[in-house]
Amino acid sequence: MDFTIRNLFSIELFGMEIWITQTIVNTWIIMALLVAGALVVRFKLGNMKETPGKLQNVIEAIVETFDNFVRDFAGEKFPFAGNWFFMVFAFVLISNLSGLVGFRPPTADWGTTFALALATLVLIQVAGIRARGFSYIKSFFQPIFILFPLNLIGELARPVSLSFRLFGNMLAGFIVLSLMYSITPLFARLLLPLALHAYFDVFAGVLQTFIFCAVSLSFIGASSATEQ
Repeated sequence: MDFTIRNLFSIELFGMEIWITQTIVNTWIIMALLVAGALVVRFKLGNMKETPGKLQNVIEAIVETFDNFVRDFAGEKFPFAGNWFFMVFAFVLISNLSGLVGFRPPTADWGTTFALALATLVLIQVAGIRARGFSYIKSFFQPIFILFPLNLIGELARPVSLSFRLFGNMLAGFIVLSLMYSITPLFARLLLPLALHAYFDVFAGVLQTFIFCAVSLSFIGASSATEQ
C-alpha cells in the first residue's frame, strides 16, 4: 500500500516547475471552508444587537473561551496571540477531522506541521525580545558563554518537537485506518473502522490540536516571563 503524498499536477511559474501535491489541494479546500465560514459569520453579525441572538452568543462564548485559554498558557502580556492561535486551532482541528470524509489530513504531512511550528518559533523570539529586551538575547549565553550553541540548539528543537508530535500522531492514524480499510471486507467497512475513526480522527485529532496550541502558547509565555 502506498502512503506517499501524491503529486496531482504541476504549474510553470517564473520558469520553474512547481508540483501541486495532495496536501496542498486539501489545505486549499480547508482554508476555503474556513474563509467561507468566517464570511458567513461576519455577514450574520454585521450589525451587532443589544439583545444578542443565538449565533452571536455562541461566537462570543467561543471567543471568550479562547481568550481565557491564551491567557492561561501565555499570560496576560500577549492577548493578540489569540488571533493567530485561533486560526491555527481551527485549521489544525479541521485538518485532523478531515479524515472522517476520506481526506488525507494536511497535518499528516510534516511540511504542514513544521511550517506552523516555525511560525511559533518566530512568535517565541518576538515575545521574548518584546518583553525582556536585551536580557532575552543574553539568556542564550547563560550561564556561561560557551553554552550558546547548546542553548541555540535547544531553542531550535522546539519547532521540531512540536511539528513531529502532531505529524507523527496524525500520520500513524492515517496509516492504521488505511490498512484497516485494505483488509476489511467491503460489507464490514461501515462498522469495523468506526471505532478507529472515533479514536484517531476525533479523539486524537482534538487532543493533538489542543496540545499543539497549548504547548506553543506555553513556550511564548515562558520566553516573555521576567526573572523574579
